[in-house]
Amino acid sequence: MITPAFGRGFGEYYMTKKKVPFLNREISWLYFNDRVLQEAADETVPLIERIKFLSIFSSNLEEFYRVRVATMTRLTNLNDKTKALLGFNPKKVLNEIKNIVVKQERKFEQLFQATLINELAQNRIFILNDTQLNVARGEFVRNHFRDRILSNLVPIMIDLDKPFPELKDRYLYFLVRLSKKGRRKNEKYALIELPQDLPRFLVLPETNGLKFIILAEDIIKYCMDDIFYVFNYDELDAYSIQVTRDAELDIDKNISDKFIEELKSSLDKRRKGKPMRLLYDTEMPFDMLSILVAKMKIEAESLIPGNRYHRFGDFIRFPNVGSPNLEYPANVPLKVSGLHRTESIIDKLSERDYLINLPYQSYDYIILFLREAAIDPKVTEINITLYRLAENSRVINALINAAKNGKKVNCLVELKARFDEQANIYWSNRLEEEGVNVNYGLTDYKVHSKICLIKRMERGRPVYYANLATGNFNEKTAKLYCDHSIFTAKKEITTDLLKLFNALNKKTVTKGFKYLMVSPLESRTKFYHLIDREIKNAKALKPAYLILKVNSLADEGIVAKLYEASTAGVKIKLIVRGICCLVPGIKGVSENITVISIIDKFLEHARVFIFGNHGKEEMYLSSADLMSRNFEHRVEVGFPVLDEDVRQEIRDIIEFQLQDNVKARDINKLNNNKYHKNRLSTKVRAQVQTYNYLKNKHQ
Repeated sequence: MITPAFGRGFGEYYMTKKKVPFLNREISWLYFNDRVLQEAADETVPLIERIKFLSIFSSNLEEFYRVRVATMTRLTNLNDKTKALLGFNPKKVLNEIKNIVVKQERKFEQLFQATLINELAQNRIFILNDTQLNVARGEFVRNHFRDRILSNLVPIMIDLDKPFPELKDRYLYFLVRLSKKGRRKNEKYALIELPQDLPRFLVLPETNGLKFIILAEDIIKYCMDDIFYVFNYDELDAYSIQVTRDAELDIDKNISDKFIEELKSSLDKRRKGKPMRLLYDTEMPFDMLSILVAKMKIEAESLIPGNRYHRFGDFIRFPNVGSPNLEYPANVPLKVSGLHRTESIIDKLSERDYLINLPYQSYDYIILFLREAAIDPKVTEINITLYRLAENSRVINALINAAKNGKKVNCLVELKARFDEQANIYWSNRLEEEGVNVNYGLTDYKVHSKICLIKRMERGRPVYYANLATGNFNEKTAKLYCDHSIFTAKKEITTDLLKLFNALNKKTVTKGFKYLMVSPLESRTKFYHLIDREIKNAKALKPAYLILKVNSLADEGIVAKLYEASTAGVKIKLIVRGICCLVPGIKGVSENITVISIIDKFLEHARVFIFGNHGKEEMYLSSADLMSRNFEHRVEVGFPVLDEDVRQEIRDIIEFQLQDNVKARDINKLNNNKYHKNRLSTKVRAQVQTYNYLKNKHQ
């Protein structure tokens, strides 16, 4: 049994009286988000893309507060005896979180205001605020305000003797003070809520080749007198604020006919969750801030000084009014050698497996596979699990058409996919209306696997064809996320998949799989066995190594097992994009472990597990990260890569990532996110290298 204890920098787990380093999960995540901020600071990244990385940083942090900080805050309410079992002090963690976040927000503000705005100006692009408008542009802005914005704004006048209005989660607000010059008597306060659908950016008329952009909040501040014209005040001071609330759902786990209605009710409550963070404009006078804090009953650790512009996630849509080279050039999706749009993919699978490397290669192959199944008269049944779907999902359309063509379509839609619940409810209803058999998931487990199995009658007997992936059946994210998707007809895989789908369609989980690693009943045991095999080889002085690529590494048992392997002499190379609770490079514990993290144009999302196996290397792909929830609380599928050509292609891509000396960062005990350096004399940027490799190989 491992008993954790929080310490400075990283917590420490004690196992058989030996201290085992373990970085706190929340703190590790903040170091990851700092790597995102590094991309915004990287001068080699195109300017508009750097602004988008600021947007990603902001969106990430918002979700972190809504979920992880909310969870940590709940833990502070536990009694002392229960807190001791946690192994760390939630209050101390929250304090450390705030210290790190405040520093990151300062870095963010400095980067945006002092660097990126100046670089925009060098490219003849100017972000104007309400104090920087000349007469002509001011008139343009006021006309736009009166025509498009004014009717959408209804101020709420604040009576300081009455309860403060409820602020909605993630909405933008202005706290406004109305007063007369030189007099503070009889001043009034008001709140202005900015509608969620209000376009954030307005491009102003160009002048002499100069481009101008103004944000919605600056338009409103410029025209504030048009809002409060009924009052006899000559000073209107407005400062932006944004509250982030607890977003965790409180849902009865009993899945029944009422489940969807219960979920809808819980989603409505999200807007009313406890405030986790209040971002405020640091220009706001202290007395106004004091009123806000007192009326909202905001706790000190939830008060975060921000910048002029909140909800910076909207900047992902910042308009590029300048040169195209201010953004990354769009990669043309590559073809896969041997697969053609006008030839049957199913027929091809009788010969060999095929690999789609996303986003480098086209997602259309997955759509074509489903469309072919929908119209093939020999196909009788389709089974698929869906976690996150695109807004206008071609996957859904193919499944609906299959049902219309008389196929039996069994579709498991995971309604508990965080922040996609509403969309998945919509798609579930749509599928049911069209005759698809919809399974809403399991009572105690999220179904996170990305699997599809097609049944086809050939010569009077069923033959199965499968698609298994590390990423969702989502053609939108497939343009941004690096994932692997495999087509196969190998019986070793399809037999296990059939067993799994038979269980899922009965709303249960099972075990006894020969080739697949399936959570929650078997993955941990099988993963430990594969590591133990390397430990055994190392102790026998045979070559032993592990190469693991994941989004997150946070499971205490896995970390302890990797330390055990390192101590035994197993060489371990980890590629971890996000959370990494393991601390590498500690003598006697993890000196045989190296960890890198790659943050670049595309989001590294694939999970790849490679085991040396004394010269007979084995490789698995998976939907699962190395986190406790993936082993114990989700249905996940890890699957072996059995085709030699497919395995070699993935191995080559992994090697590019291990060699990356441009976008890889070293994860070490200092947590300083230093860029990875190696002995290669040439620069290796894994994502560029991968695209060129696939282009040359498949052309």
